Amino acid sequence: MAHLLIKSFARRALLLSAVFAAVPFAQAQSAWPARPVTLVHPYAAGGPADGMARALGQQLSKRLNQSFIVEAKAGGAATIGTGFVARAKPDGYTLLISTSAGHVVTPLMQRIPYDGIGDFSFIAIVVSQPNVLVAHPSLPVNDLQGLITYARQHPGTLNYASAGTGGATHLGAEAFAQAAQIRMTHVPYSGAAPALKDLLGGQVQLGMLNFAAVKPFIDDGRMKALAYGGAKRSPQLPQVPTMAELGYGNTATATWYSLAAPKGTPPEVIETLRKTFESVSADPEWQKVLTTQGAEQLQLSPAETTAFVQKDKQAMQQLLGTLGLLGDK
Repeated sequence: MAHLLIKSFARRALLLSAVFAAVPFAQAQSAWPARPVTLVHPYAAGGPADGMARALGQQLSKRLNQSFIVEAKAGGAATIGTGFVARAKPDGYTLLISTSAGHVVTPLMQRIPYDGIGDFSFIAIVVSQPNVLVAHPSLPVNDLQGLITYARQHPGTLNYASAGTGGATHLGAEAFAQAAQIRMTHVPYSGAAPALKDLLGGQVQLGMLNFAAVKPFIDDGRMKALAYGGAKRSPQLPQVPTMAELGYGNTATATWYSLAAPKGTPPEVIETLRKTFESVSADPEWQKVLTTQGAEQLQLSPAETTAFVQKDKQAMQQLLGTLGLLGDK
């Protein structure tokens, strides 16, 4: 009898110890973020994506009392960094800021080892940044019509830089060239920073690049702005007409940046990020960052963000088909 009582007490003790052990575990699980979070983007350091990621990381860190470490993983037309996060442990400690190139366009153009939409839990569209068609001062054109005339008089001599194959900076220029019936040679880079270096040095004559990247060089005269990709003229570049004004409104001339986590990330982490980003969006300091970078903010829920990316995929599939860039699957 005593033996049975001892065994019964032992079983109860084990059960109670398991219950108490689970309490701190559950608390630890819900205490995200309990350690630094890595915020990956798939472009070169020093470019617009890098600046946007750092600005967002600072805002998230301030609200969540944890470090957000920005990591640039450039290359592969935005697929290296995007794919890295797709394969990361879905625990909320590796997040992604990426674009249509990494999630939509490159997966439509070639085979890649991840699903650009299905392998992610989308949280928000951080910003949409218009691109600007710019020229090196040595190119003897001062407006879009002048560029078209020059290109037709000098067929095959123009080249342009983009922030990478498959991004809006590439597809916007290609769509414009097709609509204007001119030929330009595409020179892709791993981000805006290296593209800017060669454009400033005159190794390439033109660039379709992010507003934030080119604005300082337009201001100091080292680049000429030919057309702006936003829906309306920028207050910071009021003298530069939009592509739509000039009759090329159907070109892809803006870059969106999404915040996403690997598929399978706990719903409570996604919800915490959603609420935190909502708070960031209303912060005057963040609004100042957007104004400085000529960025537009979209107020979308995680579900609306996913729908936004899916809609972009449909649009890009049609555009790539028109441009003859759709890959064989």
